[in-house]
Amino acid sequence: MTKQNVVPVEAVAAIAVAAVAGSSPLFPYPPPRAYGRRKYLSQLELGGGRIGAWVESMKASSPTHAKATAAPPSGDAAIDEQSAWVVRHPSALNKFEQIMSASKGKQIVMFMDYDGTLSPIVDDPDSAFMSDAMREAVRDVARYFPTAIVSGRCLDKVINFVRLADLYYAGSHGMDIKGPTRPRHAKARVGAPPPHPTPPPLTGSQTESISCRIFRLHAYLLLPLCVVQAKPVLFQPASEFLPMIDAVYKALFERTKSTPGARVENNKFCVSVHFRCVDEKSWSSLFEQVRSVLKAYPKLRLTQGRKVLEIRPTIKWDKGKALEFLLESLGFADCKNIMPVYIGDDRTDEDAFKVLRDRGQGFGILVSKFPKETNATYSLQEPSEASAHGPLLGALSYLQCDITRVKDFLVRLVEWKRLSRKACSKVQVA
Repeated sequence: MTKQNVVPVEAVAAIAVAAVAGSSPLFPYPPPRAYGRRKYLSQLELGGGRIGAWVESMKASSPTHAKATAAPPSGDAAIDEQSAWVVRHPSALNKFEQIMSASKGKQIVMFMDYDGTLSPIVDDPDSAFMSDAMREAVRDVARYFPTAIVSGRCLDKVINFVRLADLYYAGSHGMDIKGPTRPRHAKARVGAPPPHPTPPPLTGSQTESISCRIFRLHAYLLLPLCVVQAKPVLFQPASEFLPMIDAVYKALFERTKSTPGARVENNKFCVSVHFRCVDEKSWSSLFEQVRSVLKAYPKLRLTQGRKVLEIRPTIKWDKGKALEFLLESLGFADCKNIMPVYIGDDRTDEDAFKVLRDRGQGFGILVSKFPKETNATYSLQEPSEASAHGPLLGALSYLQCDITRVKDFLVRLVEWKRLSRKACSKVQVA
């Protein structure tokens, strides 16, 4: 695309608000039986004395780790723990009617993570394909609601995975945002030119030819149309870090070659070091390799996801800020009659869940089969087919009675919207 609307950082300074102090810490993923940890450590805490703590946190954040997949507690303790979590984060499908009742008269705006939400978590990051049925469900959702995909992947990769044109995309944890060329749901902005503007006055000589006058008037009347159609949203708040990220990627790629199974991925504004296929005995050495490279880059921070270490710029920008920026871009920043919905599975999605909780608008849906400490209101099951988990399911089946699938929720949401429109049409005809 050409002539893209690059929004300067200053224009969204009000959006990039600092994290609210005094919030309750999130426990590592999975269950809150482990002790709490901060989401990342500063460069001063990357010393050798902290490696053991990091490795323990890496284990805690790995859903398929032996500790996480151990036999569930039995008897009353298991029932009480499960019931308490389900009460706090009930299935979004079981509470669907309640959700739609709260959405009555409001504009629903959809935000979704990709990996683990729209596609299953797989060993090879390049093979995390979404199913055709899921793609169709997302396509239908985008027909009725403003829809954005917010992912840790680089923008081009997530676009290639999803392959839908009418969506907003936020890659690199929201540091690379791009909207459709012709937004379907964007609200008119305050201060936009009126539909039939008054022709501008003559300039210069009053003897301007009629043909020149008509040409100027024609160009003026078409200006609003050109602005809307030719300038999609584009925002990159961490552009200055691109050379640094590229250098770190190359250094980590070389440094981790000695660790079998390690995979380094360049996500443009962040670098991901996947250890899903690394033997657990090598996790300490892998972390040491990452730590040795990051010592030279104090402006980068190390964060952690599901069997992945991620290196990101130290700017105050995350998926929560991306959500707020997209609401602003859609013209919904100050609207009271909107219902933002964010669906995600990873700890990086907690920033978006927290934004919705603090705004008092909308809600988050955690995609998980584990009980986790979360800022989300509801829960859904991961998009993986049950058979793909094999023996893992037997150990976790006690958690799945009230956790259902993402696609089912999206399909039901679309059906609800279609029925609502039909009902409104019948009332108008009557």
